[in-house]
Amino acid sequence: MFELERHKPERGIVVIFGASGDLTRRKLAPALYNLARQNLLPDGTVVVGYGRTEMTDEVFRNRLGESVSTFSRTQPIESDIWNALARRMFYQRGSYDGGDAYPALHRRLLELDERFGTGGNRIFYLAVPPGVVPAILRNLSSVGSLERRRRCDEGTCYLRVVFEKPFGHDLESARRLSNEIDRLLEEPQIFRMDHYLGKETVQNISVLRFANSIFEHVWHSASVRYVRVTVAETLGVEGRGGYFDSTGILRDILQNHVLQLLTLVTMEPPASLSADAIRDEKAKVLRCLRPLEGEEVVRSVARGQYGRGVVDGVEVPAYREEEGVDPNSATETFVGLRTYIDNWRWAGVPVYLCAGKRLAQALTEVSIEFKEAPRVLFGAMEGVELKPNRLTLRIQPDEGVSLRFASKVPGLKMELRDVEMDFPYGSAFPAASPEAYERLLLDVMGGNSALFARRDEVELAWQFATSILEGWQKRPPPEFPNYAPGTWGPVSAERFFAEGASYADAGDR
Repeated sequence: MFELERHKPERGIVVIFGASGDLTRRKLAPALYNLARQNLLPDGTVVVGYGRTEMTDEVFRNRLGESVSTFSRTQPIESDIWNALARRMFYQRGSYDGGDAYPALHRRLLELDERFGTGGNRIFYLAVPPGVVPAILRNLSSVGSLERRRRCDEGTCYLRVVFEKPFGHDLESARRLSNEIDRLLEEPQIFRMDHYLGKETVQNISVLRFANSIFEHVWHSASVRYVRVTVAETLGVEGRGGYFDSTGILRDILQNHVLQLLTLVTMEPPASLSADAIRDEKAKVLRCLRPLEGEEVVRSVARGQYGRGVVDGVEVPAYREEEGVDPNSATETFVGLRTYIDNWRWAGVPVYLCAGKRLAQALTEVSIEFKEAPRVLFGAMEGVELKPNRLTLRIQPDEGVSLRFASKVPGLKMELRDVEMDFPYGSAFPAASPEAYERLLLDVMGGNSALFARRDEVELAWQFATSILEGWQKRPPPEFPNYAPGTWGPVSAERFFAEGASYADAGDR
């Protein structure tokens, strides 16, 4: 999205904390393999896994090999490529809170530098719960692995640290975490991962807007009726009940994925394709996002929790019956809200944001609905019920772009009907799209931070979300559960979507 030309980065050592976890197994190992398969992984890249599980280098390699065979988007696995990569994979056992493991890790990295010629280049990928991140950073710093400007035998080498979400639990905790990180690292060394930003169709948003004048000329309040961002899932918490019950959908999805999509859709054209120019514009949107506080939380935010029901003929449990969830939990599994972006371009245009589990359809999309044409001509015709034009950017699962507009039905009568002009990404570009983690890992290796959130973005997003959380704390939650699985959320969500922006429209295709 933000890079006109790609060069293969310098080789280095990728250290994965949480190497025995699910993220490494499902995403990181397949991504590294597919980068190697496409000849994009820097030659001689070394991978070191760090975790609390006892295992040898050989067991670690075999485990990742099984993961790649199961989860890689390309099959069958090319054994010569995998074997060449696996020979440069190693494992270091240790706790996250200290002990002798960090000095041992430091010594081993120096040995691998000398053996493979990685020149002191380091990427630390923290695929761990957020609670252990400060301890890891402090211990790495104590053994000299987190120097702000690392000096190597042949000059300056790179140091980059990748952080998985969540970046805090609210605004205050996000600031504390950022202060801890900033004490040890500089912003160009920090990569806050949001895998949605690595999806091909998300990267295409800016191309659609800024490379096609037909869209940008109507991308403002004079033409747009509303903007809607939806992240809907048909699944429940899928074994993550303990984590989700302390988090909720507002923190887990809306504060990061949804707001990041909104900034890309509504930001001003950046001055350049540099990381800071793009992130400057995204931050400006978040600064203009109207906060929801006090009684406005009641008027403009709907929250819900799914109950027991039947989905595709199978009975599914209520959220409160999921493993790891408090039987009296007041954690929300749905949030829908209406706000505004108070700037020149978007003044007065409602912005609808929605995220939910156990909904009617699994989709992530952005909809731009345009204002109706004057009804002095076709609107007066008997039986004609034309809907406003709507541009939909489908992020997943059926990636593409569609435009709804009115057309005459063939025949002798003047009969009108709404039709869809559809651009399916997969059929237009038959080559398989890379996984988000492939693109993002490669960007980390190349030091390109355009697809990663900056500190001010994270804190502005938390500022918006925290005001809602504080509003919820001041009043009792709705009577949960308040929506059935397989629906579009609680009835209360329709209360402020009555002007036609109902999320139920998302399923009318």
